[in-house]
Amino acid sequence: MNFEFWIYLGIFGGVVSIGVAIYLFFWVKRQEPGSERAREVASWIKEGAQTYLKRLYTSLTTIALILGVVIAVLFSFNLEDMAVTGLKISPSNGLVMALSFILGALCSAVAGYMGMSVAVEANVRTATAAKDSLNKAFRLSFYAGSVMGLAMVGLAVIGMSLIFLFTNKAEAVLGFSFGASMLALLAKAGGGIYTKTADIAADLVGKVEIGIPEDDPRNPAVVADNVGDNVGDVAGMGADIFDSYVASVVAVMLLGASFGLNDQYQYTVLPLILCTLGILASLIGIQFVRVRENGKPGPALNRGTVITCIFFALLVTILVLAGNLNIGILWTTITGIVAGIIIGFTSDYFTSENYKPVLETARVSGSGSAINIITGFSYGLISIVPSVIGIAAATLISYQVAQATGLSGIYGIGISAVGMLSISGMIVSADAYGPIVDNARGIAEMAGMDQEVIERADVLDAAGNTAKAITKGFSISAAALTVLALFAAYAEVVEKAGISIDISLREPLVVAGVLLGAMTPPLFSALTMLAVTHNAFDMIEEIRRQFREKPGILAGTEKPDYASCVGLAAKGALSSLVLPAFLAVGLPIIVGLILGPDALGGFLGGAIFTGVIFALLMANAGGLWDNAKKYIETGKFGGPGSEAHKAGVVGDTVGDPFKDTAGPSLNTLITVMSLVSSLFAPIIAAFHLF
Repeated sequence: MNFEFWIYLGIFGGVVSIGVAIYLFFWVKRQEPGSERAREVASWIKEGAQTYLKRLYTSLTTIALILGVVIAVLFSFNLEDMAVTGLKISPSNGLVMALSFILGALCSAVAGYMGMSVAVEANVRTATAAKDSLNKAFRLSFYAGSVMGLAMVGLAVIGMSLIFLFTNKAEAVLGFSFGASMLALLAKAGGGIYTKTADIAADLVGKVEIGIPEDDPRNPAVVADNVGDNVGDVAGMGADIFDSYVASVVAVMLLGASFGLNDQYQYTVLPLILCTLGILASLIGIQFVRVRENGKPGPALNRGTVITCIFFALLVTILVLAGNLNIGILWTTITGIVAGIIIGFTSDYFTSENYKPVLETARVSGSGSAINIITGFSYGLISIVPSVIGIAAATLISYQVAQATGLSGIYGIGISAVGMLSISGMIVSADAYGPIVDNARGIAEMAGMDQEVIERADVLDAAGNTAKAITKGFSISAAALTVLALFAAYAEVVEKAGISIDISLREPLVVAGVLLGAMTPPLFSALTMLAVTHNAFDMIEEIRRQFREKPGILAGTEKPDYASCVGLAAKGALSSLVLPAFLAVGLPIIVGLILGPDALGGFLGGAIFTGVIFALLMANAGGLWDNAKKYIETGKFGGPGSEAHKAGVVGDTVGDPFKDTAGPSLNTLITVMSLVSSLFAPIIAAFHLF
C-alpha cells in the first residue's frame, strides 16, 4: 500500500470538506433573513459576537507569537542526545516547531471563526424559516452547523498532513496540536465565561426578579446572552473538538513513529488515513439528517450520527481487508466507535426530556430550588458511572485486541480514540446546530413573531440542548482515551532522552505528582466558575441600574443599553483567563522541572482521573437542569411563573457554568497539560531538580 498517496488523498479530502462547508455557508446566506425587526435584532448579536472574537483573537495572536518565539528558541537546542553528543544547536528544528505551533493555532481560530460567522447569519434565517415549517427551520440550522463541522475536520487534516509531508516527523505535528489546544483552551474557557455571565445575569434579574420571559427585548442582558451562544458554544466548542481531534491523531502518530523501521511509516500515517475516511463518512451521514413536520429533531440528529458510524466502519473494513493491514486496526477502531455511541447516548438519557432524570427533576421542582439542585446533582453523579465503565471497557478491549493481533496495546487505545473522533464532522455539525436554534428562539421572541414560531423554536432548542450534551459526553470520553495515548507518548519522548520512566505509587515523588494533578481540574473549575459569578454580579448590578434609572425600559418606551452588558461580559471573560492558562501550561512544566519526569507522569495520571470525572458530572448535570426548566416551561407542573418554574430557573442557573464553562473546558485542560508535558519532556529530562 502506498501510504504517501493517502497523505495526498487526505489533503484532497480536507479541501473537499472545506469546499462543501463554503458552499453551505453561501447557501445559508441566500435564505430569507426575515422582517426588518428580526434583521435588526440579529445585527446586534452579530456585531457583539464579532467584537468579542476580534478582541479575543487579538489577545491570542499576541500569546501565540510569544509562545512561538519561546518554542523556536528552546527547540533550537537538541536536548534528546545531549548526554551522548553534548549540546547541539539546530535553528531549523526550532523554526519548524514554532511554525507548526502557530499553524495549529491559526487553523483552530479559522475553523471557529467560520462556524461563528455562519451561526450569526443562520439564527435569524432559522427563525424566519420556522414561520413556514419545523422541517425547513431544522434543515437550515443543521446545514449551518455543518459548516463548522466540515471546516474543522478539513483544516485539521490538511494542517497535519502538510506538516508531516514536509518534515516526515511526527514530533513536528506535536507542535501543531499544542497550538490548537492552547487556542482551544482559551477560546472555550473565555467563551464559556462570557456566555454564562450574560445568561445567569439575564435569568436572575429578568425571570426571577422582574418576571419577564426569556429573551424579552426589555432585558438589557438579552443580546449579550445571545452573543454568548455564538462565542461559547460555536467558536469555543468548535475549537475544543478541534483540539481533541488533532491531539488523538498526534498521540497515535508519535506511538507509530516508535515502531520498528519496517512498520514505522505505515503506523504513523494510519491515523491520518482514518480521519480521511471519517470525512467521507460524515459527508454521507449529514445527508440523512431529516425531520418531518410532526417529527422530532433529536432522533433525526441521532440517526445521522448512527449512519455516519456505520459508513465509517464499512470504509475502515474495506481499507483493512483491501490493504492487507493488521486486523487489530479494524477491531480497535470499531471499539472506539461503539464506545462513543454508547457514551453519547448515555448523555442523551440523562439530559433529554424523554427520560426519567429530567422528568423527575422537573417533578420535584415544585418543592423548591434546593430539591431541584440536589436531585439534578445526584443524577449527574450517577451519569458518571456508565460513561466511566464505557471508557474503561473501551480501554481494556482495545488494548487486549491490539496485543492479541500483534500490535502495541497502547497503540490500540490510541486508534480507538481516533476511531471515536474520526466522525467529528458529524458530531460537531449536531453540536453547532444547538446554539443556532437557541439564538433563533431568542430572535423570534425579541422580534415579536407568532407564538407558533416560538413553539417550533422551542422544539428545536430542546433537541439542541440534548445534542450539545451528547457532544460533550462524546468529547470528554474521547479526550480520556486520547490523553492515555498521550501519556504513553510522553513516556516514549522521555525515554528517547535517555531517562527511564518508573511511575510507581510506592515512590513519594510520584504520589506528590498524582495529588497535585488530581487537584488541578477542581481548581481550574473553581477559577472559571468564580469568574462567571464575579462577572455576573457586575452585570446584574448594571441591569438593575438600567431598570432603576430608566423606568421606560419595562414600559417598552425606552430601549435598553445592550452594548454596556456586551462590553462587561467581554472585558470580564478576557481578564479571567490568566490563571486558568497558567494552570494548563505553567504548572506541568514547574512540576516536571522541580519533581522530575516520574512525578510529572503521576501528575498527568491524577489530572486525567479527576478531569474526566468532573467533566462528565458537570456536562450532564448542567444539561439535565436546563432541560428540566424547559420541560416546565411547556406548561407542565404549573408552567411559567409557577414555584416549580422558579426552582427550575435557579437549577438551570447553577448548571449553566457547569455545562458551558468549567465542564467542557476540562477535557481541553487535560489535553493541553499532556501535550505540554510531551513537548517539553526533553527539557524536563535534562534539567529537573529531583
